[in-house]
Amino acid sequence: MGELHRFYTDDVTPPNRARYWNELADRVFAGTFINVPGDDFTGRMLTWRVGELDMIRADSTRSAVGRTPIAHDNERLILHLQCRGTSVHKQRNNECSLEPGDFVIASPHLPYSMNLTGHEMLVVEFPRAPLVERFPGVDDALLQRMCGATPGGRVFHDFLLSLWQQGERASEDSEWETGVNTVFYDLAALAMRGAQRPTAEVGEADLRRRVLAMISADLEDPALRTASIADACNISVRTVQNVFAAIGTTPTAHILEQRLRRAADRLVARPDASITEIAFELGFNDSAYFTRCFRQQFGAAPRDWRMGRGPKFAHES
Repeated sequence: MGELHRFYTDDVTPPNRARYWNELADRVFAGTFINVPGDDFTGRMLTWRVGELDMIRADSTRSAVGRTPIAHDNERLILHLQCRGTSVHKQRNNECSLEPGDFVIASPHLPYSMNLTGHEMLVVEFPRAPLVERFPGVDDALLQRMCGATPGGRVFHDFLLSLWQQGERASEDSEWETGVNTVFYDLAALAMRGAQRPTAEVGEADLRRRVLAMISADLEDPALRTASIADACNISVRTVQNVFAAIGTTPTAHILEQRLRRAADRLVARPDASITEIAFELGFNDSAYFTRCFRQQFGAAPRDWRMGRGPKFAHES
């Protein structure tokens, strides 16, 4: 298993950040190039190889990304999953837009490009054959938006995020790697099948997706609450409440849960940041309250979780 590496622009002078980010991107995924709008560009990137999966986790300000075709003995695919922000992807005559939770699969053997807002994205490059075994219609699904609001899409999203929380703790275990790869292909196929399945509740599903995407994008806003969700989505407060009642929760409980999940992720992914800093970034204005909520949610204090002493998969329960 490859070692997890972290890269930051913080220690690079602003005029040199674009060059640094391009060199880094090309080293991780050959042929990748990035255009940034100015010297105020900032970014963080984590890279990791698990078995057949070459993965990155990128968090940066606005940029445009392109990639020239790669040569490889075995045909490969590349998956982009939007965690925060939005993006527009283009390959040949196809184009799709992603919102938080959505993903798209493209071919790295053909040129492609992306325009991204300030974002966080998970990227995985992998062999084509194992996915085709589980989802024969892969070629017809290339560069088609896969909705993250389906049950399969949400499980796939949570699985990929959970992997990064094991980065520092995963042992040199080939069986673990093999198992992770198998689950990745199984869940990707499940999510793709679910995204293509018609439903009689398209209107409700689309509204739910829109509300959840808005919350994910604005999760760091301390003023995020039921009324602001209603205003942003141009719906009534009652409609917002009904959306969450249908999935067995309330807007306030959902916001808190998502903030805590993201905090759990950042505690591991960003060891340089203090616990108070992460709490404030995610809309908490009281670090003691954050710690109490975190312990109730995951059964461990934030500091213990960061050091690997919390329940491994408590955040998935």
